[in-house]
Amino acid sequence: MKLSDKAEEILEHLWIMTYEMKQEMANFKDLKTERDAPEVTELLALNYISVFRDGIRLRKEGMKEAENAVRRHRLAERLMVDVLDLKKPLMEETACRFEHLLHKDVEESICTLLGHPAFCPHGKPIPQGRCCKKSERAAKAIVSSLADVDKEAKGKVAYLHTRDNKKLQKLMAMGLLPGVSVEVIQRFPSYVLKIGNSQIAMDEEMARDVFIRLKR
Repeated sequence: MKLSDKAEEILEHLWIMTYEMKQEMANFKDLKTERDAPEVTELLALNYISVFRDGIRLRKEGMKEAENAVRRHRLAERLMVDVLDLKKPLMEETACRFEHLLHKDVEESICTLLGHPAFCPHGKPIPQGRCCKKSERAAKAIVSSLADVDKEAKGKVAYLHTRDNKKLQKLMAMGLLPGVSVEVIQRFPSYVLKIGNSQIAMDEEMARDVFIRLKR
């Protein structure tokens, strides 16, 4: 059964509240809905949620559907950034619309095209799908970590993924900013990159935090 867009958005919010924010219940105001709204009735009929006077709780029966909704949304964001090179807020708006158009086969094809990304552009984890668990890679990722590309690979920095502020500042000080062109000229014993007329070196741990859009 295909859920309405609003029902999917409620499931997304509940999954994030439950698994990432560690809260058992979301109130109606946060969900931008009401107790007797059609989308709430829709989810109740499927036994996906429990409704209380003050809010809604995600039930076990709805967890997988909610996880899939989050996965589609975050894959849509990756597609908008990695392939279409959209910027905020256009990326956010377009991804929100696009996620509702994805069905299972298309979702897995997009995930494979992107190289089974682990994180969305905001650094939040993308739940694994069947294609990820089977390691089905029908195509090379358009955006890859420097640690996963070959020597002589060329591209532009897509984003830096690290929660270590000192490491982030160090990478930026090296000149590794989104949009900067780079070429991998050495992978061992350290990674050496060419940026313009300069060369910089880094270890593998740091290279894993730099993602580049590969030149085709």
